Amino acid sequence: MTLIDTHAHLYLKDFENDIDDVIQRAIENEVNKIILPNIDGSTISSMNQLCNKFPGHCFPLIGLHPTSVKNNYEDELAVISAEIEKNIYYGIGETGIDLYWDKTFAREQEKVFRYQLDLSVKRDLPIIIHARNSFEEIFLVMENYKGKNLKGIFHAFTGTLEQARHITEEYNFKLGIGGIVTFKNSGLDKVIEQIDLKHLVLETDSPFLAPVPHRGKRNESAYLKNTAEKIAYIKKIPLEELAKITTLNASEIFKLK
Repeated sequence: MTLIDTHAHLYLKDFENDIDDVIQRAIENEVNKIILPNIDGSTISSMNQLCNKFPGHCFPLIGLHPTSVKNNYEDELAVISAEIEKNIYYGIGETGIDLYWDKTFAREQEKVFRYQLDLSVKRDLPIIIHARNSFEEIFLVMENYKGKNLKGIFHAFTGTLEQARHITEEYNFKLGIGGIVTFKNSGLDKVIEQIDLKHLVLETDSPFLAPVPHRGKRNESAYLKNTAEKIAYIKKIPLEELAKITTLNASEIFKLK
């Protein structure tokens, strides 16, 4: 059995003292490939160093996170544009719109999101979308990209069944499902129940959003198995079948062998 963590930030300082153990625990729990979305210019070096240290296990993406969009966003985009010319990346992101913490740079977030959508289309790379309190704003932007062969994942999906169907049917995007599905009152289990597995990929968002029974602790890729077990239970299928389908979905998106 093989699992793919399609979203983890293992290059952050949270892991600087035990990253070798973190990767080893992931492998022991059959999480053999880990996708690392970037945050901003400050994280590119540490992300690439991690991928160089664990080739075949860690795969980098390049992008600017919406909560990192500030007055210097044009400089940040210039860094991304330069970086994508000199290194191999497996996708764009994470990007999107986040209106939960701060709406000060909402307009700039949209500009940055459009820029990265264009980059995704131009480079034929999947894009990882962060949507927090912003589904409608993101849907409005994405209407302009229909028919442009855009592909990717709505990361940390916690929306409604209607939103899930809109994402999977209108845009043919996958839903990234993480530890929240294991939370008792999330309601995400009811949505997942009605979504075909061909639309799902698994993620941890490490070090954030650890699944039950690790909730409240630092998350890590090894815990992906807890999320997989929960979804298999919801879908009433063997864990191995869930792993096979979601791993195939992730492999196709990121063009992994």
